[in-house]
Amino acid sequence: MNKKYPFDSSIKHHFIIAFGLAIWIFLFLYFTEPLDVSELTNSEQLIYLPLYGLLGAFCYVLFLPIQHLLYKKNNEKWLFKTEIIFLATFILIGIIAARLFYLYVVVLGEPNPYTLGYHLKSIILPALATILPIIILGRFAFGKYENKKIEAQKIEIKGEGNYEGLRLFFNDIISIQSSDNYIEVFYISGNELKKNLIRNKLSVIADEFPELLRTHRSYLMNPYHFLKWQTANNKLLVILFHHIEVPVSRTYQTKVKAILNSTTE
Repeated sequence: MNKKYPFDSSIKHHFIIAFGLAIWIFLFLYFTEPLDVSELTNSEQLIYLPLYGLLGAFCYVLFLPIQHLLYKKNNEKWLFKTEIIFLATFILIGIIAARLFYLYVVVLGEPNPYTLGYHLKSIILPALATILPIIILGRFAFGKYENKKIEAQKIEIKGEGNYEGLRLFFNDIISIQSSDNYIEVFYISGNELKKNLIRNKLSVIADEFPELLRTHRSYLMNPYHFLKWQTANNKLLVILFHHIEVPVSRTYQTKVKAILNSTTE
């Protein structure tokens, strides 16, 4: 239940799902006639059936701001249980909306409307059984596409041989420090600072990612996270995000100052 679920945060894609939902509901009602559609005139069919479709789309769109808040609150993670809660809430609101629309629009003023039990069993629940797969498949497909696109934007800091590497966005890297036959990568995950020990040489990483700035024979830094300069005990330091201190040796001072000063102008 706490496993990550494929999720697409694009509002545009969710509106596409809502539009598809509206069309699918209209087609379902028109061809299956669950609401005695044959007894309606052609003009009534073209009024009520599209309105049912728009009602379903509206119920879906109604939850998008709440979905966005949940996504941000969970550090841009969407879990399997969150998806279930979203779908369950949508079903509940959809049932209420369909019932109210039927009573106060479709059969307003007419005697003997469908009872709630019959309406649920014979009409609403069968309709949901055909509608939900469209929503689930649409959300899952867009989520998979978004995840694949995000993964393609990441870089990989590889480990030597069969040792594990690290996949992350370039600007999530803060600094990399040499440690014997390993490198220690300091990076951001969500809003937290993390570090990972990888078996590799700093020189290999420096050649592979020239965007990282060499400040010392044992240090690389990401200029994106530069905050300020600092001097301590006659040594020049660069202060990075999360107050990480990176020493700048005399060998690299001129180049480092030129690059960092140009990026902050």
